[in-house]
Amino acid sequence: MDEVPSPTIESDTVLSAILTLAGTLLNLYVFVLLARVVIDLIQVFAREWRPSGFLLVLCEFVYTLTDPPVRFVRRFIPPLRLGGVALDLGFIIVFIGVQFIASWFYYLAAVVA
Repeated sequence: MDEVPSPTIESDTVLSAILTLAGTLLNLYVFVLLARVVIDLIQVFAREWRPSGFLLVLCEFVYTLTDPPVRFVRRFIPPLRLGGVALDLGFIIVFIGVQFIASWFYYLAAVVA
């Protein structure tokens, strides 16, 4: 009997799909970082604002996802004091780094495909 060849998926296609997925997830993480900026700005301009209900859950989710990498970078690069204002360089480095890595993944996915 003739054997039916089994369908195969090329490893390049799988690798390209994985890299594209990783880039997409990192781009979604950028939106979570932007949500953190919005939450922080709301707290700066409306000091008495305290989230409740669904917003509290959403804020907790955003801070749970963004705090570990920002705190890690802050251990090595503290906030920059500019008079009475502190510029959080850790957040800026994480934001730029995530965007750079996401674009790098997309580039690799295009090269592999």
